[in-house]
Amino acid sequence: MAPIYVVLENIRSLYNVGAMFRTSDGAGVQKIFLCGITATPPRPEIAKTALGAEEFVEWEYEEEALDVVGRLRKDGVQIVGVELADDAENYWDAELDFPVCLVFGHETEGVSDEVLAACDKKIFVPMNGKKESLNVEAAFSTVVYESVRKHQQKT
Repeated sequence: MAPIYVVLENIRSLYNVGAMFRTSDGAGVQKIFLCGITATPPRPEIAKTALGAEEFVEWEYEEEALDVVGRLRKDGVQIVGVELADDAENYWDAELDFPVCLVFGHETEGVSDEVLAACDKKIFVPMNGKKESLNVEAAFSTVVYESVRKHQQKT
């Protein structure tokens, strides 16, 4: 397993949550923190896309993502917000320090301002088409697997 943690803040689609569990299992994510309105297993909608991965990936529910971020930072984890922001770096070029926590936010609102302000850095997935962003689960998969690759290069 790669030393990668994930915070899901206010993800409204249970199908996205399920797909994120499945990706986390495949990539070897250490733990998922489900925060705010993000639904928790067991739910049939999560199970439909997770295909059982929700039973194998460690997870925890915490109301406030900011509390999780603070706790992980105290444990020496770098906090990285995945968000379109003026000071965000292209995820391909961003240096990650492991262990790392990747923070993903609401499908239309993104990561909350408070949590984004608490991040050590911000990264984004570049877009070449007309739309400015990917579905949160597609961005999740892209960034998580690139993070795993970066960790493997360092070890």
